[in-house]
Parts: sequence; structure tokens; C-alpha cells
Amino acid sequence: MSEELAYSIHLGSDKNKTNKAKKVAKNNPSGETSFANNGIQNATQLSKVNKHNLRDYDNNKDNIYILYGTDNLYQDVQDLYLQEFEETRLEYNNKQTRENRKIDNYFKHISQDKQKDLACELIIELGDMDFWNNKNLDFRMNMRYVYKEQVLDLMRIVPEFKVANAVIHFDELSPHLHLVGVPVKDGYKKGMKKQPAKSKVFTKESLQRIQDEMRVCCIKSYNKHYEKTSILKQKKKGRNQDIDVKDMGDYREIKKQLKQKEQKLTKANNQTKQLDNTTTNINEILDNLKPAKLNKNNMIISNEDVQRIKNYTKDVKDKPRQ
Repeated sequence: MSEELAYSIHLGSDKNKTNKAKKVAKNNPSGETSFANNGIQNATQLSKVNKHNLRDYDNNKDNIYILYGTDNLYQDVQDLYLQEFEETRLEYNNKQTRENRKIDNYFKHISQDKQKDLACELIIELGDMDFWNNKNLDFRMNMRYVYKEQVLDLMRIVPEFKVANAVIHFDELSPHLHLVGVPVKDGYKKGMKKQPAKSKVFTKESLQRIQDEMRVCCIKSYNKHYEKTSILKQKKKGRNQDIDVKDMGDYREIKKQLKQKEQKLTKANNQTKQLDNTTTNINEILDNLKPAKLNKNNMIISNEDVQRIKNYTKDVKDKPRQ
């Protein structure tokens, strides 16, 4: 029977739950807002994502793997803005008759715009915690090839989403991929002709299509690189739910708790193994007891074996309850 793997792809979002935000979201094709605290709305939030994704806050980079971009996500997004919007910015400025309407730096301009998201993040994960719990490092690291193909597949499936940076986290419960980029649309009549366009690129319908196509690509890549015939678990009903990016930041505490549980489990397994071995010895002692000469209903046991049995009962009594 083929193994079944879970798959998820989420549009990262720090959702604003105010009534005003919900009203705006209702009128947006994607069902989301572009208010502060939503997605990567400005340079400050981009800096936080940079610190989390590239592990800048604890300088723990041993278990992350950069697939696309550099070790400076913040700069990668700035470079992407120059690549995608600089020509349009100059064209726009040339048409302005008033200096105060010209845009000097489009990255900063969008960062200060409350109606636009500066960038977006997609988080992709194949396999859940139970699947990855007993996998060794080599098996986990092989996901580099699977997720690299996922980056290329996303670029093909959603060409309007311009990827700036993609990094795999191997230091959490399961290897997962963070992609940061900018959804871009051309042909605007107001303002610059080309602009960031999260709500136009990521609609409810497009998210559904993207997830369906990316699922198929991912399991195909997994089976190829792992030489498997695995299938995906059935997709849960309902639209794709946004995941709060800051929720991914608890990895150190989760790792600490997991390590403590692993240590307890190892200790319990060792104790159980020790008791199993002692049980075998006790059974051998009992099987080899000889009847007393004067009363065959009584058995003869040495003081040494008596002590062994006493030690065994003490070990059983002292064994911690799980």
C-alpha cells in the first residue's frame, strides 16, 4: 500500500481582524485586506521576515538551505523592485508636471502605502510532523531537490508572482519552504502602469488552482527523487487558509519541547529494555528452582537469587509512570 503524505501551501498573512478590515476584505477578490499587520505590508515587517527566514536573530544558519536569492532577503526584495518597477517608475515620472507627484524610490513608496502589500510569502510543506518524526538527516535533506522544483513550478504556474527569495527550514518539526516575492500586474490606468497586486494575483479562485497544480507537481517530484510511489492525502475542503507568519517563529520553543520529549522517551525505552532483560533472568531463576528434600512443595533458592528478585521488584516499583 502506498504511503499517503499531507501537502499544504499557504499565503502568509498576519490577518487584521477589525471590522473595517473585514469590510475591506469582503470587497477584495482574494478576501484579504492590505492593512497594516496583514502580510508583508511594509519594510519593517519585511525585516522581521528576513530575520525569521534567514535565522538572523540567533545566527543559527546550519539547518537552513537557500534555494533562491541570497542570505539577505530584505535586499533581494529591494533588488526585485528595481528589476520589475524601475523602468515603469521613470516612465511615470517623465509624465508628471509637478515634482511632488514624482516617485524617488518605489520600494519606499509602497512601504508607506497603506493600501498595498510590499511583498508576499508562501509557505509550502510536504508531510506532517508524524511523517517526519523518525526520518534521518539524509532523508530530510533530500527535500532540497523536491522544493527546488516547487520553486520552478510556482514560477511557471504563477508567472505574475516574482520570487525574490526561497529558503528551506530543516531545523523545525518538518522541512518546509518559505518563498518571498512580489505579485505584479501590468496595465494600471491610475498611477504607475505596473504595480504590486496581491489581491489581483491571489484570488480565491487562483489560490484553489495554484494549490491543485502545485500538489500534483510536488508528489511527482517527491516520488522521483525518493524513488517512491507515494500519494497525497485527500485535500481538506474549504478555501486555503492564510497562516500567520509570526506563528512560525516559535520554532525554538517547539524544538526544546520536542527534545525533552525525545529524551524522556529514550530514557523510558532504556528502562523498559533493562527490565525486559531482568525479567528474562528472573524467569530463568524460577524455572531452575529445585524442590527441597524434606518437602517437595517447597523450592530451594539461593540468597544471591533472592537479592536479584528483590532488586527487580524495586526497579519495577521505582520505574516512573509515563
